[in-house]
Amino acid sequence: MTNPAATARLAGRREWTAFTVLLLPLLLVSMDTSVLYFAIPAITRELDPSSTQQLWIFDSYAFALAGLLITMGSLGDRIGRRKLLLMGAGAFGLASVAAAYATSAGMLIAARVLLGVGGATLMPSTLALVRNLFRDDKQRGKAIALWSGAMTGGIALGSVLSGVMLNHFWWGSVFLINVPAMLLLLVLVPVLVPEFKDPAPGRFDLLSIPLSTAAVLPVVYGLKEIAAEGFEPLSLGCLLVGLAFGCAFVRRQRRHEDAMVSRALFRGRGFGAGIGLNTVAAFAMMGSAYFTTQYLQSVLGMGTLEAALWSLAPSLFIGAAAPVGAALAQRTDRARVIAGGFVLAAAGFGLISLVSTDSLWLLLAGAGVLASGIVVVMSLVSDMALASAPAEKAGSAASLLETGQEFGGALGMALLGSLGTAVYRSDLSGAEPAVRETLGGAVATAAQTGGAAGAQLLALAREAFVHGMQYAAWGGAALLLVAAAGALALARSGKPAAPAAAERAVPAATPTA
Repeated sequence: MTNPAATARLAGRREWTAFTVLLLPLLLVSMDTSVLYFAIPAITRELDPSSTQQLWIFDSYAFALAGLLITMGSLGDRIGRRKLLLMGAGAFGLASVAAAYATSAGMLIAARVLLGVGGATLMPSTLALVRNLFRDDKQRGKAIALWSGAMTGGIALGSVLSGVMLNHFWWGSVFLINVPAMLLLLVLVPVLVPEFKDPAPGRFDLLSIPLSTAAVLPVVYGLKEIAAEGFEPLSLGCLLVGLAFGCAFVRRQRRHEDAMVSRALFRGRGFGAGIGLNTVAAFAMMGSAYFTTQYLQSVLGMGTLEAALWSLAPSLFIGAAAPVGAALAQRTDRARVIAGGFVLAAAGFGLISLVSTDSLWLLLAGAGVLASGIVVVMSLVSDMALASAPAEKAGSAASLLETGQEFGGALGMALLGSLGTAVYRSDLSGAEPAVRETLGGAVATAAQTGGAAGAQLLALAREAFVHGMQYAAWGGAALLLVAAAGALALARSGKPAAPAAAERAVPAATPTA
């Protein structure tokens, strides 16, 4: 006999079609973090930005995205996740057009900020809607696994796609590719995706908006500066300011009656553990990317497009890893699968630690193994956290998960990057400052020196960089093994709770075909 209630919860063709449409904004938002890699030389020729403006052209998008995730997740719970998604899609499309036709560096930076605002509405809305569309645990696990793989693959795809576009069109084309997808989203989402929102959200806590932004932005900025410049007074000061505002934000959330981040989220079994483990996974993913991209370009001497194409190779592992991990979690203890994902990722770091100055295939294998393990972890802990949170708070839950990823990624680049840089500088202690500062500086100095002396200098710098990368890989592997042990202890108590009774769709908001 079939259980009618269980059958009613299964998603059908309509829900899976809606899910496919929801992958569009996810891909574009993740691609926009890397889409400028090839466009910067052309932008520099056309708009003549200063060095500071050039940095903000890169970073303004990520800062706006990170700073507004918590706010937008809470807003989506209140006004409706589909409504917020449509508003974000419209803003993202208009900002893409503004960026494509920017006539000055300031105009491009402003457009990138608006893209970040739009991205902050799209990311938590898509993940929250996935949580609402798939009530069945197995289907939701499969959907979130595909969601995690698409997000990770989109970052790698962005740089390659921008290189292909720039071979045929002007630099603004890398932004215009967003527009058709956003138009398609605006047409299909009202037809396919029902509206979901919190039926009793309470008043919106306006003071928490600047508090959350002031907590996130200085910390992310400080961590990025540590990765680039080391432990300088400015970066440490930013961290302290962000932590101070973070304490004030947490204090308000614990005491305010209508808090932006509901206390009910952390009553769910596995929510806090899921955010923590997801942050560690992002730490490893971005920490490894900090070294692998430099290795391909500065150690192996590849051009930017060639390096970007080779960096796609690990994505082949990712495509299979997330669904396999979800299938295993349905057949055995999920805590063991999460721990196994961390161990697999640690093995990837182990392979990277064996890389020499001419080990392309070993590097790609290590990066692929690491990425596979991390995607398994991210998909399972995201599902665990979302399922344990009240369904009417899915937007806030998704935004906290993604904010944790932003912190973890910035922290991975800062700490592992600083460890590798310290070893690099120690190995080149007798070299001139430009050589000791970065591998890029050493490559430029070696090119200026030329001859046998330049070749010898370049060889020494590359060996020092690889030595630093090996130490960072050992550090990353050790952290992941600790996380695997923690997963066995914490994730066992993270069995997803049943969907909250308060979750409801709003059929009237969904046009019929």
